[in-house]
Amino acid sequence: MALLDKYAPVAEQYRQLELAGANPFNVTFDEVLSPTEALIAGRKTLLLGTNNYLGLTYDPAVVEAAVAATRAAGTGTTGSRIANGSYGGHKRLEAALAEFYGRRHGLVFSTGYQANLGIISALAGKGDHLLLDADSHASIYDGSRLGYAQVTRFRHNSPDDLANRLRRLADEPGDKVIIVEGIYSMLGDTAPLREFAAVKREYGAYLVVDEAHSLGVLGETGRGLAEREGVEADVDFIVGTFSKSLGGVGGFCVTDMEGADILRVVSRPYMFTASLPPGVIAATEAALHELRAQPELQARLNANALRLYRGLEALGFALGPEPSPVVSAIMPSPEAAFGFWAALLEAGLYTNVSLPPATPKGLALLRSSVSAAHTPAQIDRAVALFAEVGQALGLLAGAPGLAAAR
Repeated sequence: MALLDKYAPVAEQYRQLELAGANPFNVTFDEVLSPTEALIAGRKTLLLGTNNYLGLTYDPAVVEAAVAATRAAGTGTTGSRIANGSYGGHKRLEAALAEFYGRRHGLVFSTGYQANLGIISALAGKGDHLLLDADSHASIYDGSRLGYAQVTRFRHNSPDDLANRLRRLADEPGDKVIIVEGIYSMLGDTAPLREFAAVKREYGAYLVVDEAHSLGVLGETGRGLAEREGVEADVDFIVGTFSKSLGGVGGFCVTDMEGADILRVVSRPYMFTASLPPGVIAATEAALHELRAQPELQARLNANALRLYRGLEALGFALGPEPSPVVSAIMPSPEAAFGFWAALLEAGLYTNVSLPPATPKGLALLRSSVSAAHTPAQIDRAVALFAEVGQALGLLAGAPGLAAAR
């Protein structure tokens, strides 16, 4: 038996998708034209699956910052900050993030995935307890494995279940660290953060909030769900990414906790990964500035999200529980999701397919993500294409397929 034969069933499924010409995991953009359009197979295509929430990837100030920093300091750092040292840009970005969140400490990681790996594995080790929302992102689960803490899952968005599990652990030694997300990336729902914060206080636990999909989306100044819910003082660590609202790549953590700089030498994903290049750091700092300077971006984003959500809802699609920039239509099966995705792409609309085990409750989802850069006309065109394809496939309200998905 060859080493990779164990993946034969997956390889066969992948091959069948390729033969059918409907492989959502192998799309190539011939050319990206803007935050909302690209050429795919020579066809101009509306992008509705990029997580480019504020549309800052083409912002002139952000692009110029990246170009200037690359010219001045080169294309890369060629090593980790522990081995090769920090550039001035790394320190400036960390200070800017800390100031934005009103925290004393900021740490920058090379990806958002590594931010979760690095922080979670460092905060809770052997003898400690991690309490994870059941619908947590893969990076949260992977971070929990890296740290060897005991992992307890609680029901998605259930403060009561969290309290019950903390009650059972009350006499157990070790720290208790709760991890939830601001906006969940599959169905676009938000956490009941005020209730979670109350449970955290009652049981003397620590609270980490992953604001990857809520930075720039929620809160008066765009700091995320904790700001919107008025519980920032109860959140011990905020983790996030630069690859959504800030239009780049990388991740971060901010905190007020005394002694937080020790995380730089106890977090393996921080220590042993090459640091972000100067151009990315500069672009991210510029994007953070634009987020603060242009509050109208957040307003446009949320207006577009509501427009898409209400449009698909009116057509009869089963959606996530609340409007957000993540709008997922629930499909009756993976096959239906693949077919719908392929038909939309053929019609000029790019979305995402999300499948178990990455999705909650084993759902097959056709996932869209909205941008502030979308025009109302583009949102309306996306809704119209959903209507055309849904009717053609028999997946609108009243059709057996969609009714079964509800």
